[in-house]
Amino acid sequence: MSGKNFQGLTEKAEGAAKDAANTLGQATQNAVNQITDASQKAIDKASKMAQDGVEKAAGQAAEAMSGFGKKCGFKK
Repeated sequence: MSGKNFQGLTEKAEGAAKDAANTLGQATQNAVNQITDASQKAIDKASKMAQDGVEKAAGQAAEAMSGFGKKCGFKK
């Protein structure tokens, strides 16, 4: 095999390796983005559920205190 042909094959192999690395890098970045998006959605949902739970508990506590006040004669 001549040196020129070997150089051409080497360049093609290097180009293919770079293309494969770029493709793998992009696929990895896409996967990271999807995981990040899914994690953020899960955090948002958990935060919303916690907030709703606190608001519900606060409402129930206010109702209970109101009822307790009425039973004790503090309120009409």
